Amino acid sequence: MASPTRAAAALARQDCNNGCSPECTGEAGSKEMVGTFKAKDLIITPATILKEKPDPNALVFGTVFTDHMLTVEWSSEFGWDKPRIKPLQNLSLHPGSSALHYAVEPSLGVKKPTKALLFVILSPVGPYFSSGTFKPVSLWANPKYVRAWKGGTGDCKMGGNYGSSLFAQCEAMDSGCQQVLWLYGEDNQITEVGTMNLFLYWINEDGEEELATPPLDGIILPGVTRQSILDLAHKWGEFKVSERYLTMDDLTTALEGNRVREMFGSGTACVVCPVSDILYKGETIHIPTMENGPKLAGRILDKLTDIQYGREESDWTIIVS
Repeated sequence: MASPTRAAAALARQDCNNGCSPECTGEAGSKEMVGTFKAKDLIITPATILKEKPDPNALVFGTVFTDHMLTVEWSSEFGWDKPRIKPLQNLSLHPGSSALHYAVEPSLGVKKPTKALLFVILSPVGPYFSSGTFKPVSLWANPKYVRAWKGGTGDCKMGGNYGSSLFAQCEAMDSGCQQVLWLYGEDNQITEVGTMNLFLYWINEDGEEELATPPLDGIILPGVTRQSILDLAHKWGEFKVSERYLTMDDLTTALEGNRVREMFGSGTACVVCPVSDILYKGETIHIPTMENGPKLAGRILDKLTDIQYGREESDWTIIVS
């Protein structure tokens, strides 16, 4: 299917006695340990039936997939197998796989896996949020729910961080909001927006024009888009750029003093998403992001998408074909 795509990669350990190649299981004879896989070894099996190209104006995020997928098998005994592009297909898992219980081998109990499957699927996408492209979202902030904590896995890209957040997300939607603003600690530190990093563009307590985002202290995901925004802002050199703690008291005090210009989330899927309102302690707090353009969020979005789509040359991109 010839459409613009975003790549979604996942590493899933599976029952390799139920669907892996003989090389992975060791049944094909002795084999040296392979520390990595190479493009020159790629095996391509084209699909014989191709899906109809979807209407780009009617795409729903994460529901349409291309005709092919990439798989690479791994075992602790032999290392990486050859990479394979083949028709998109279901994965086969043993019902005892710890992926369904704890982790992923075809046996119960938490232990280090000996076999794994790296796979890449492609999905042409529309707007990440139902509100549409670059429309602001409303947030629900309630300190009774915590996304991550010190010593946990909040700074890691793993499914458990998302699964445990779904209950709060449902409550946010029941309250008329689109995303959760995750708070942390007795002082209600502002941490992340749903599955996005958070940025606040404001006049800080010292009267400085500042773009601020929470620091990577173990509960914040070190997003690539987050770092890209920080790098761009540092390069522009037009205002202070900080990785610092922000609390709800900081935000409400700044709003009372008309010092808040924009608030937005950042992530791989949405790139930049403006914030318009926060429901906090039963009251709706308005954020004047859209009234202020949003000049900075819009500028960042334009710059990053120009780089992503090759409209602007950058050392962040590599032409592969």
